[in-house]
Amino acid sequence: MKEISFIHSADLHLDSPMTGLKALPETIFKRLRQSTFKALANIVDKAIEHQVDFVILAGDIFDGEDRSLKAQSGFRKEMERLGEEGIPAYVIHGNHDHLGGNWPRIELPSNVHIFSDKLGVEHFSKKDGTSVNLYGFSYPERHVQERWINQYEKEDGADFHIGILHGHSEGDTEHGRYAPFTLPELVSKRFDYWALGHIHKRRVLSEDPPVIYPGNPQGRNRKESGPKGCYLVKMYEGGTECRFIETNDIVWQERHVDGSALDSAGTLYRLCRSEIEQVRESGKGTLLLLRIDHVDPTVKELTEAIDSGEMLEILQEDESEEESFVWIAGLTFSRDFRYDREALKAHSEFYGELFSVIDQYDRHEDSLAPLYSHSIARRHTEEQSEETRREVLEEAERMLVELFESD
Repeated sequence: MKEISFIHSADLHLDSPMTGLKALPETIFKRLRQSTFKALANIVDKAIEHQVDFVILAGDIFDGEDRSLKAQSGFRKEMERLGEEGIPAYVIHGNHDHLGGNWPRIELPSNVHIFSDKLGVEHFSKKDGTSVNLYGFSYPERHVQERWINQYEKEDGADFHIGILHGHSEGDTEHGRYAPFTLPELVSKRFDYWALGHIHKRRVLSEDPPVIYPGNPQGRNRKESGPKGCYLVKMYEGGTECRFIETNDIVWQERHVDGSALDSAGTLYRLCRSEIEQVRESGKGTLLLLRIDHVDPTVKELTEAIDSGEMLEILQEDESEEESFVWIAGLTFSRDFRYDREALKAHSEFYGELFSVIDQYDRHEDSLAPLYSHSIARRHTEEQSEETRREVLEEAERMLVELFESD
């Protein structure tokens, strides 16, 4: 029976910075700086352990068009490890690491096959004669908005056909709308597997045929929380098995804890320490975002301990720099403050004007354009999804109303 196996990964973003962190101990800081490289090493470890036939990397291997020498050198090192095992890698470049950039190039080993800026087909054959056609292209520039899916056409002469595409599934609002496609369009190509990239959340769009976003192999900020990894795929003449494998060295995690019984800063401290030790049992380095819900706002020492940052500082000081560290990256609380928008508008003309301004921001997608066009700010700020923008606006509105109502 003819069969193949491969690893499908995407969105490595090698050497990209972790965002939303400060005042880290040196050892944790170094772990974070190396985490994307460690995730790639873990992918290669799994490829070798399972003796796969090849590895697919579906775009955004590097974080930017001006990819660093460190990132390129780290990538070459891991590709050489694959080459020593006789495992080829099939690579496309996406919107972040498109081919239009200008960077000092480091030559890659011969087992690495980079797709050009034209749709191409790579042919793979096993010793037993089993053959695979792999179809893909690399972005010629950052903003690729054409429907490249129209160019994918199945060629004869192979037992299996795999499409590799770094792009946007229409209907999704969380990522840039590059190389758009619909699921029916993918299925109509009659490929055996679609190896997708671009979306940093793991997502299976279809099981037959498998159409999969593996997500990125290492979370880099609070929005990229939870286990991250790649897919181990085994294809047979009668079907396909797909298994998620975790590869992250460090995990972003968010926890909500009931704080309704808290009556002092001491009980808050003990509750936080209990959560930290529970998280530590995972055995991984963890960046923990801890939110204490249902806090009684009349217990001032509770709210002040959190608002002042003092409790966060104490928890961070207590944390030892061990392999399975748990670093509190954020400590917040909620008072369960609620309000009736319509009632407030009826009660005060001021609220009517306030909500009108907020609604205008919600309707205009370019409301944050000055920030993203600023030469310095855009280096440190990624454009936010529609969902994230709404969350920010809703939280800003809630904070404003709470502030005015408490006066």
